[in-house]
Amino acid sequence: MSTLTKVALSFIGQLKPDRVKTRSIAESVALPRPDKRGGVALMQALARRRSSREFSATALPQQILSNLLWAAFGINRPESNGRTAPSARDAQEIDIYVALPGGVYIYDPFAHSLSLVAAVDARNVTGYQDFVDEAPLDLVYVADHAHMGAVPSAECRAHSAVTAGAIVQNVYLYCASAGLATVVRGWFDRSALSKALRLSEHEHIIVAQTVGYTRSSR
Repeated sequence: MSTLTKVALSFIGQLKPDRVKTRSIAESVALPRPDKRGGVALMQALARRRSSREFSATALPQQILSNLLWAAFGINRPESNGRTAPSARDAQEIDIYVALPGGVYIYDPFAHSLSLVAAVDARNVTGYQDFVDEAPLDLVYVADHAHMGAVPSAECRAHSAVTAGAIVQNVYLYCASAGLATVVRGWFDRSALSKALRLSEHEHIIVAQTVGYTRSSR
């Protein structure tokens, strides 16, 4: 769907997810254990970090998806449920929604698995850009303010934005290390995306991020 079409549909309140093209939709997906041994050195990953807006439709292997989500906001200290990104007062308020061609899922870092949220292909709703429909994966970072009771209400959004920013950079560095393309995005129909993700009033979308192979690499 073109950017112009999306903007027009958004203007009249008709931007909606696509139907899932496959008949079998998994209610949950157990991800393989993340491989923490590979990758390039940190300074090399920083040197390669960049935004890309050209993506192949090639699906990401489950091992890559597993590694990516763990790097984003997974559990790296099981004894304390510590995460790979910081959060103010350890609120851990950010949920990662995973928009795939076969449905929208939410990442459970404790079980390291995906749980189905909606049996729709919501990639087209994650941004006005046309490339979000083609890429195999769009991530949406949502702050659940119900987890932030210890944070003053006036500060919730600022704290959540900092946490989401740390997660975004984790994804950028993983992608740079693994030879993937990615770009963070803030241009989307917030109302349409909230409906597609079935969010409640205390949940707030911060940004989205597209991940995939570049067109030239696959």
